[in-house]
Amino acid sequence: MAEARSGPTVGQIVLGLRLRDLRQRAGCSFADAAAVLSVNTTTVRRMEKAEVGLRPLYVKALLERYGVAAEEIDSFLALVDEANRPGWWHRYRDVLPDWFSLYVSLEGEASLIRAYEPHCVPGLLQTEDYARVLLRTGFPGATKEELDRRVALRMARQELLSRPQAPLLWAVVEEHVLRRRVGGPSVMRGQIDRLVEATALPNVTLQIMPFNAGPHPGMFGPFQLFRFEIPELPDIVYAESLTGAVYLEERPDTAVYREVLDRMSAQAAPVQDTGAILGEIRKEL
Repeated sequence: MAEARSGPTVGQIVLGLRLRDLRQRAGCSFADAAAVLSVNTTTVRRMEKAEVGLRPLYVKALLERYGVAAEEIDSFLALVDEANRPGWWHRYRDVLPDWFSLYVSLEGEASLIRAYEPHCVPGLLQTEDYARVLLRTGFPGATKEELDRRVALRMARQELLSRPQAPLLWAVVEEHVLRRRVGGPSVMRGQIDRLVEATALPNVTLQIMPFNAGPHPGMFGPFQLFRFEIPELPDIVYAESLTGAVYLEERPDTAVYREVLDRMSAQAAPVQDTGAILGEIRKEL
């Protein structure tokens, strides 16, 4: 059986979807594919869902059964090798939960990241000082070395916003997030300044949900929606809890989150007002 491992990479997810499509086009059932590998059908299902690693020998046998040409098999196997390589975040695996490693992979491949944050500034927009206070609170038993590693991981993730072909980040943040004191006034001043700088980037949109906006449809908790330019990948929604996370990719589920984001964006203060709101909060600090 293929070896289980922690969260898959986006590349493994895409290749699993491609294997599924090739199997269906070839008219093969799960049982047909499993017979080729002398495994049970569960293994094939898990390969297609990227729940287990892709073994090149298994993949080659399946592609041959599906009638894929030899040169295309070679190209596919090269993609398998690339997808199986650990991502840059693997070096932080000592402080990166298995359930969050997929998030970092999705974040790095997304063309659009839409987020709602009712509790704190989105991680991609946090300063180091702000992040350190949050992480110290979230992991009270962490050593200084572990805390430094968690902060370093969060700062490394932010590099994607300034890279070539950076994703679009569109976040809706509650006003009380910006008024909640995380650390002392100097930490918050630095954080507000960071948001002002970030909103000057062409790929960052920040909207603030003011106190007087009243109830809105996203009040149940924070979440992110990822969209990709990779044809095989659907929109994926991430929602986190204290001990784990859920990833939603079924169209009826993600459609609900898209609608909620659209409604919240219409209810929040207009984008052109963000600078003025940040400026007023900055003065109060």
